[in-house]
Amino acid sequence: MFGVFPSRDVWRRPGLRPVDLLVFAALLALLFGLLRLAPALNAPFLPKTPSRPLSTNPANLPYYAARSLFRMFIALGISLVFTFGYATAAARLPRAEKVLIPVLDILQSVPVLGFLTVTVTAFINLFPGSELGLEFASVFAIFTSMAWNMTFAFYHSLTSQPRELDEAARVMRLTKWQRFWKLDVPSGMIPLVWNGMMSFGGAWFFLAASESISVLNHTYVLPGMGSYVAAAIAQSSLSHVGIAIVVMVFMVIGVNFVFWRPVVAWAERFRVEESAAAERPRSYVLDLLRRSAVPDLVARPARPVGRFLDTITRPFGLAEHPLQRPALRTRTADVFFFGAVSAVALFGAWKALEYVHVHVGLGAFGPAFVDGAITFVRVVILLIVASVIWVPIGVWIGMNPRVSRLAQPVVQVLASFPANFLFPFAAAFFVYTGLSLNAGGIFLMALGAQWYILFNVIAGASAIPSDLREAMRLMGVSGSLRWRRFILPAIFPAYVTGGITAAGGAWNASIVAEVVDYGHHHLVARGLGAYIAEAAKVGNFPQVLIGVAVMSVYVVGLNRLVWRRLYHLAETRYSL
Repeated sequence: MFGVFPSRDVWRRPGLRPVDLLVFAALLALLFGLLRLAPALNAPFLPKTPSRPLSTNPANLPYYAARSLFRMFIALGISLVFTFGYATAAARLPRAEKVLIPVLDILQSVPVLGFLTVTVTAFINLFPGSELGLEFASVFAIFTSMAWNMTFAFYHSLTSQPRELDEAARVMRLTKWQRFWKLDVPSGMIPLVWNGMMSFGGAWFFLAASESISVLNHTYVLPGMGSYVAAAIAQSSLSHVGIAIVVMVFMVIGVNFVFWRPVVAWAERFRVEESAAAERPRSYVLDLLRRSAVPDLVARPARPVGRFLDTITRPFGLAEHPLQRPALRTRTADVFFFGAVSAVALFGAWKALEYVHVHVGLGAFGPAFVDGAITFVRVVILLIVASVIWVPIGVWIGMNPRVSRLAQPVVQVLASFPANFLFPFAAAFFVYTGLSLNAGGIFLMALGAQWYILFNVIAGASAIPSDLREAMRLMGVSGSLRWRRFILPAIFPAYVTGGITAAGGAWNASIVAEVVDYGHHHLVARGLGAYIAEAAKVGNFPQVLIGVAVMSVYVVGLNRLVWRRLYHLAETRYSL
């Protein structure tokens, strides 16, 4: 039997379409912008020379916005790599988990100024005579405001993975590399995307601190939106701050439209449920990319690299764990491992206490703990009020795809907008009304931390399978019973993730919320954030160390006593 030879049209390659030209032009524009920015990153720099004052001419704002966006996306990429490595190690290595998660608690509790105080000089010395060292320090500071939240979210998705998916990976005899990319990343993609979006928005909050760095009696300024606002505040120019706010709003909306909205819509492919959702998020940019052949052409050279990595990682073994381990061998390994970790930790603590004792005395811890208690009260009030307000709103948005499509850009603008840009107006209001920053600081801290709860609740509510929602509707479950038996248990794991990151974000936000400058006005609230900020400004490193240590004690203690127990409850009782 003779087959029919394909017609000439079958062999003809499709020509360039308008959508391909549009995507290709956008790619060229992106590459051109990166090439224009690159020379400025390596500008000459002399640490002992006073930084030139940053121009507040609004004509420079597009350039400043491009520099800030470049730093933000570099930090996001580094945070993603860190998240994959750190969270996977914590979730898959039980012995290492007992060390990595407490360390992550401590890292989350260390404020951005604490990292900058230590790292700025190191990065400057790493690139002598070049501004690249300051760029690295700025990116590292932004990284520290993104990575911990993303890592906690991905770690939680790994530890609460459905058992049937784990058994399927074992039956299919996937290697560890294959399991990571075919199961771990897809199953955690939706919460990772939402928390990445929240972390990106939260990083705007610390943009001024990472671009206008005042540590150890020196001020280093990098061109960017954060440093522009800092310069405008120093000049008491509310008009320039207002222009910067308008530019930031457009920038946040643009990033949402071009980047986050397409990523959210793309992540929907990884949703696991038996019935299709009534309405899924859509993105015009993603639709455009799917119709174009350019993304496939760009990704084609990377496919052999993926196959090569798949091949060389096979010797690392399959993604399975032995059903039984010799008890004596396990106990002996635990003793040696935790003995070594404890010895290193005790040695570091002893050297730190010795340093503090020599310079300021151990009695300096007393006032710091009192200041920490005051900030702790502010954090608790913030968490209670934010939970009461944003949990119902987050559930309403997450469980209604049509509402989510309309509300998500608004929520992202509110969450991504750097709240400290509004601090000059708040300071003017406090000065005019005589309101103390001791009370107003709670509101300023909430502007930067409350969104973690909202975003995680939205992610948790949107991840509820449609078949469960339909079952609740068919059984007529409504009102308070629906909230107690269905909604609250379903979103509880996501709420715990949001709560722990909101608490950490509030402690970090206290650094900038308890000390507010506007022109010649210097408002200070009693608290640990002000304690650390004032010490870092004058270069009092022993007091910075004391403040960071006390903040770590409060944050880690709260995590150990409250949030970890809630995490365990979420994993054992409320995992979908």
